[in-house]
Amino acid sequence: MYTSFLYHAFGVREQECSCVRYEDNSIVLKLQTRKDKLCCSVCKSKNYIRSGVQIRRVPSVPIGSKQVILEIKVQRLACKDCQSIRQEHIHFVTGKRAYSNRLARLVVELSRVGTIKDVAHHLHLSWDTVKDIQKRYLYRNYNTPDISQVRHIGIDEFAVAKGHIYKTIVVDLETGRVIYIGDGKGRGVLDEFWKKVTKAGIQIEAVATDLSPAFIVAVTTNLPKATLVFDHFHVVKLMNDALDEIRRGIYREEKDLNKRKVIKGTRWLLLCNGKDIFDNKYKSRLDNALNMNEPLMKAYYLKESLREIWTQVNKEQAAEVLDKWIEQAYEAKIPKLTTMANTLKAHKWGILAWYDYHISTAKLEGINNKIKTMKRQAYGYRDQRFFGLEILAMNEKKLRICRMKHK
Repeated sequence: MYTSFLYHAFGVREQECSCVRYEDNSIVLKLQTRKDKLCCSVCKSKNYIRSGVQIRRVPSVPIGSKQVILEIKVQRLACKDCQSIRQEHIHFVTGKRAYSNRLARLVVELSRVGTIKDVAHHLHLSWDTVKDIQKRYLYRNYNTPDISQVRHIGIDEFAVAKGHIYKTIVVDLETGRVIYIGDGKGRGVLDEFWKKVTKAGIQIEAVATDLSPAFIVAVTTNLPKATLVFDHFHVVKLMNDALDEIRRGIYREEKDLNKRKVIKGTRWLLLCNGKDIFDNKYKSRLDNALNMNEPLMKAYYLKESLREIWTQVNKEQAAEVLDKWIEQAYEAKIPKLTTMANTLKAHKWGILAWYDYHISTAKLEGINNKIKTMKRQAYGYRDQRFFGLEILAMNEKKLRICRMKHK
């Protein structure tokens, strides 16, 4: 068989094919190293004695729909110069892997458009072999993200198994890349990331997080010069949660059945942006619910005015709006609103920092949604390392390591 065909089709350049046979629906190519290429694998000397032979079979890229098996006659050589006794080096297979390098490249390419199960079926490989190839590729290319140009980061956590297993991610907010994944949640989970930042010698200017005390302590301790920005979507969500608690409390305490009917089912109307309600029927229902209950009305209009903090011309005007909001919340004398006012007062500096750096954790929320989709498509992950590598690689648009049920 022509040497050029062996090289271009299967990546074989130092061996010659002595026989081609058809076996169990597969094409078997019998290979052995040419005499002029045979040498000691340690010192490359040609002064050796042959000391045995082992037959090794590895799958390579298919021909049409037929699997191709490379049956290699591997020589055991006793070198007279370095005194080593080793098998010859086979350049188109890495180490003791059970597949050729050319096949591994094909698996990665097909993984951009098909699931692990699809690729395994098409190439006549086991599910575990395809996953092993994917995992090695991901580790080689994405295990150590480049953070040399990172200036703005976002930090958030997500549940792998709700209530049991959590992971914390750090995202470069300028590129949208996941640059770190830590197991667990809390202050200590970011320790390895801070070491990488110190080693890289980078200066992170701003960090976006929610109001998590653990994240606040971690950032202020390890990045004392960075500006910490509290994500405004999380602040709004806190207010939405407080409003919903007030609604539920009013519903439980209300004895009048007619009033209960009006309050019931108003959650969506209360929590959505008032400017987005165009239907007169819904507007009327919302007005009825608010008019019959003063605490609910106060909480609702405070919720609506909270967004004005981030629509001001400058930081000074925003501070005035925030102070006024806190004052009105205290004056309402509703426990949930008092708690919310205390929270905003304590975190005022980080909320207003948005005017120094217009960053948020919105990109992290998008990534978290993609992670949920990944988990759903894969029916969960048992190999957490593989899961982490897929997250690090998810921003690569040309790569689609597809998911099926993970073992």
